[in-house]
Amino acid sequence: MPLSYVLLSIVGLVVLFGFAHRVLDRMKMTDTWAFLIIIGMIIGTLIPNIPITKTVSINIGGAVIPIAVCVYLFLKAENTKERVNAVVVSIVAGIAVFITGRILPAEPEAMIIEPNYVYGIVGGLIAYLFSRSRRSAFIGGVMGIILANVMQAIFNYITATRGTISIGGAGFFDSVVISMIIAVFLSEIIGETREKIQGGTSKKDLEPKEGMASSLIDTDKEEEGEKNEQKQDE
Repeated sequence: MPLSYVLLSIVGLVVLFGFAHRVLDRMKMTDTWAFLIIIGMIIGTLIPNIPITKTVSINIGGAVIPIAVCVYLFLKAENTKERVNAVVVSIVAGIAVFITGRILPAEPEAMIIEPNYVYGIVGGLIAYLFSRSRRSAFIGGVMGIILANVMQAIFNYITATRGTISIGGAGFFDSVVISMIIAVFLSEIIGETREKIQGGTSKKDLEPKEGMASSLIDTDKEEEGEKNEQKQDE
């Protein structure tokens, strides 16, 4: 069984049991829709690719459905800044994955790890590092891999390189799944940790101020008491 199916099955169970509710809520998605999207991605990989040109096709489960989700998240972004960030992250991740593909050995057998796994890891890490929200991290993770596929197709056309490109299909489906999971997972775990640390720090910063305010009030009361005693003595 491909790694992508295993990962999506695990994520599906996490969503089904409600453990991803908080993450999905922040991304403005429901558990039901997330579960249906996962099922759709798996089933979509079993459907024949949609041909674009003689050498380029697009996979429904690995590209069409993920792109549709990215469009939805893009439209649900809180502001223009987040949308711009999502676009920039996607382009940066796409370039990084494409360059990685040019650097890696041409023979997959020469590598310890499957190249498509490397693409997914690179895309996910770049998407997390450059994103400013969980939505932009997801968009960057998915679109980074897809844009890298598109760049490879353009490169093949310009250099007259023989070969077919299945956008989001074949092994690249693994890359899409790995990339989006890493991007969202890191954004949630590290982002949540940062929020807790910042929340604790801000509370600590407030404590001295409150103590200082109370001490000033006590000091004022003491001074008023001393003045009243002096008046009574006179």
